[in-house]
Amino acid sequence: MKKLKFRLFSPAVIIILIAVMISCNTNQTKNTKEKKEEMQEDWSKNANIYEVNIRQYTDEGTIVEFQKHLPRLKEMGVDILWLMPVFPVGDLNRKGSLGSYYAVKDYKDINPEFGNIEDLKNLVKEAHKLGMHVILDWVANHSAWDNSWATEHPDWYQHDDSGKFVSPFDWTDVISFDYDNNDMRAAMVDALKFWITEADVDGYRCDVAGMVPTDFWDNARDQMDSIKPVFMLAEDEDNTDLLRKAFDMNYSWKLHHIMNDIAKGKKNANDIWDYITWNDSVYPSNAYRMYFTSNHDENSWNGTVQERMGDAGEAMAILSYTVPGMALVYSGQEAGLDKRLRFFEKDTINWDNMVYGNLYTKLNNLKKENKALWNGENGGSMTRLNDGSNQHVYAFLREKDGDKVITIINLSNKPQEVVIDLDIESGKYRNVFSGEELVISKNDNFELLPWTYLVLTN
Repeated sequence: MKKLKFRLFSPAVIIILIAVMISCNTNQTKNTKEKKEEMQEDWSKNANIYEVNIRQYTDEGTIVEFQKHLPRLKEMGVDILWLMPVFPVGDLNRKGSLGSYYAVKDYKDINPEFGNIEDLKNLVKEAHKLGMHVILDWVANHSAWDNSWATEHPDWYQHDDSGKFVSPFDWTDVISFDYDNNDMRAAMVDALKFWITEADVDGYRCDVAGMVPTDFWDNARDQMDSIKPVFMLAEDEDNTDLLRKAFDMNYSWKLHHIMNDIAKGKKNANDIWDYITWNDSVYPSNAYRMYFTSNHDENSWNGTVQERMGDAGEAMAILSYTVPGMALVYSGQEAGLDKRLRFFEKDTINWDNMVYGNLYTKLNNLKKENKALWNGENGGSMTRLNDGSNQHVYAFLREKDGDKVITIINLSNKPQEVVIDLDIESGKYRNVFSGEELVISKNDNFELLPWTYLVLTN
């Protein structure tokens, strides 16, 4: 970058130069925002996301057997299928008997335990026919020790002072890439493009995305979008620059941890309002935030929803679906997944009782049909309905183009009362789950049993 030297300039000239620089910066920010909106696929504006653990989904643990569940998931209203890594797993330094999905041995092949490339192509084709989209889980920060790249191109990896490969953290089954190497970057982008071209996938969920340089992702996004517009999810919450261009959505670990703490009585509804204020001040308005009560990491390492949230789990699911953002459902949650799935071994999900199938179906359909709950700038902002004096009740209104959703949740293990303080226009609303109709107006009083909720639409 050239350095500008200001020398012998009058104050008036300096002011003009500063004004020009500010104007350029403003236009650049505007152009970046407009480009992001152009890239963001229209089908994602009211979508939900469902994480698929192929290994544990069926007794066979194959892509073909998972495909048989597509009609059920379609009926449940699932939009985006996020497949956990489907690539061959490394043998060298493998953890457990099956190894980690995230120790990739070959970026252009399918784990033979799951099937083959044709199986994936067929799955994507069938999902598309049903109106769903498929994104793959991508590991760009590290690979398995016995990935062919490590043998053929050792300079593509990081090394310590003694010349040995470097493992990130305590992930001893993988080694870290060196993103100062342009050849490695080109090969990684080529692999990303491969699955779009060969299998027509719709994008990627990118593992530890914040540990990979942002400029790599920006370039990769440009090249992928040149084939077809893609949807990108970053496993990251700290690097907001990732959301300026390369990614459409990232994780909200912060709200997830607040929900866990509320379930344990350590925090309350007012902490969520503090979070919303922080979120709105940090992230671009057109960025999507992903909310969840579980995912593969939470389930395997930190506990089931029942372990972490107890009786609050259903209320937290309601929260994750109705605040601004996109809700995630992990494999088996609709069946009340009540065990920690082993990460490096076979551990099939029990599908005998779809205890939450109806809940997620109603929430998915509500999000799809009601503009107030759409994602990013497509949805409505939140208006607080109570004054916060009862710190255990979270109550808000969202409205967009005449569509309204009112959510009232008792976030405690005791009965609570809440009064609608906002001077809202009286109107008739329908309870999403019971179908009951009622009129809502200012000063209405609601009594809620522990961990119960109301979701109302006009």
